[in-house]
Amino acid sequence: MDSVKNKEEFIELLRSTGREGVDDVIEGLEEMGFFTAPASSNHHLNTEGGLLQHSLNTCHAALMIWEGMKTLEPGLEREVRRDSVIIASLLHDVCKSDIYRRSVKRRKNALGIWEDSEGYKVSYKNFPMGHGEKSVILLLCNGLEMTDDEMLAIRWHMGAWGINMNSLEDERCYDTSRKLYPLVPIIQSADSLAAAIMERSGEELDEL
Repeated sequence: MDSVKNKEEFIELLRSTGREGVDDVIEGLEEMGFFTAPASSNHHLNTEGGLLQHSLNTCHAALMIWEGMKTLEPGLEREVRRDSVIIASLLHDVCKSDIYRRSVKRRKNALGIWEDSEGYKVSYKNFPMGHGEKSVILLLCNGLEMTDDEMLAIRWHMGAWGINMNSLEDERCYDTSRKLYPLVPIIQSADSLAAAIMERSGEELDEL
């Protein structure tokens, strides 16, 4: 994983949208630690720069889904713009920028012996605003101009995992969003494909 190259590609893609507020967002991401954060504490890309790599993987997958779906549903090009795919996919997990802290954990090695292992612990104390909704709010606070479908695609990128199952309102909002705005299922699918296929490790497969 080349973090320098990844950062350059990320910034180039983001700036290619020509969106108002992009440079302010890049500065904000730098301050929040986005470019060095892991993508998770125990699962996919749980290493320095993992969040940046995951964001790029999601963007690559989302653009391919968008291109492929346009051949099946030509009208999609009028409903979903390329810059929206880039914005929503690259920035869907901004909420993770400030939640990870380096720590030492106990884990079993290949021989079944417990040993110290460097890793990350999670803390939500900086801004406990949830997941997708936190990303949207942070981006708006950093001055990014976003469309409704971009905000909703980021808010609901976790799909059913981002729903409070005790809330009929959450269920209705999620279902309405994915039917009204094709960008919502595109980002949700891309995020899932990135984590489950592009980022799976041999170690994870061995533990199945």
